[in-house]
Amino acid sequence: MIHSILTTVVGLVLLIQGASVLVDGASALAARCRVPPLVIGLTIVAFGTSMPELIVNILASAQGDTGLAVGNVIGSNIANTLLILGIAALIRPLNVADNTVSKELPLSLLAAFILFVQGNDRLLDGSAVSMISHVDGVVLLCFFVIFIYYLSGLLKESETAGEEQEAALPPIFRTVVGMAIGVAVLVGGGYMVVFGAVRLAMLMHVTETLVGLTVVAVGTSLPELATSVVAAHKGNADIAIGNVIGSNIFNIFFILGVSAIIAPLPFDWFQSMDTLILFAAGVLLLVCTRSGGRSQINRGVGGVLVLCYTLYLGYAVLRG
Repeated sequence: MIHSILTTVVGLVLLIQGASVLVDGASALAARCRVPPLVIGLTIVAFGTSMPELIVNILASAQGDTGLAVGNVIGSNIANTLLILGIAALIRPLNVADNTVSKELPLSLLAAFILFVQGNDRLLDGSAVSMISHVDGVVLLCFFVIFIYYLSGLLKESETAGEEQEAALPPIFRTVVGMAIGVAVLVGGGYMVVFGAVRLAMLMHVTETLVGLTVVAVGTSLPELATSVVAAHKGNADIAIGNVIGSNIFNIFFILGVSAIIAPLPFDWFQSMDTLILFAAGVLLLVCTRSGGRSQINRGVGGVLVLCYTLYLGYAVLRG
């Protein structure tokens, strides 16, 4: 018990330090490469902070723990949308780029909708069993390729920065190495937190699905939480938001796609309900972002998002 608690605490410290290094490096890289911080948040930061989910899902699928694999992704995305953006907005209101409202947020909603359709064979076509099959995994990866193509278009449209600003930045090699170290520390810290928290949860005799939706989902989302909170505190709203939205898209299209190719993922009624909750959370975020005539996630919206996540956790535990 003491070992698990100590592992969790050390992991949290590593998460905070890794997030700080990653955000600083991402900001410098965006300026150095003349790329908007939002694009860096949607790509390098989002993919880097999603490594714990990828590692957990590959191991879970290979070992046949499919309930943990599906619950981890759905739970992580719900935590990203409600808890992480909510906390970040409470720290500092987040201005949202028009492109995010019109394209990235709807794309994350599309990902949740596709997941719901793929996971409800019994409801939609009368199949005996509902699951995300190997073919569904390939389809998800195809959507991920489209997402990457969209990001490459953003890179081509990015505005250039001034030469005098670039001269004041650290060398790009040092920046990239620093970001790689930040990601490694984040992944290591996330793994330690998940390892310690799961052992504590198992001692409490809770189910695999509940562990996936709550302990593992929140644990593997801690890199996103640490990164977005640090980014918000430093005034890098684009990195904070891009990290969450990019991670949500990456989790469904890539991580679940890879997981389904490794092993088909059974999808039950409870997971369907969680996917609907994820979709509703995305709609809530989209509507609240546009409230008041400006694209912003203010502290009031942040409080609502955190409250909704608290209610969801209560529902998951009572159902569990």
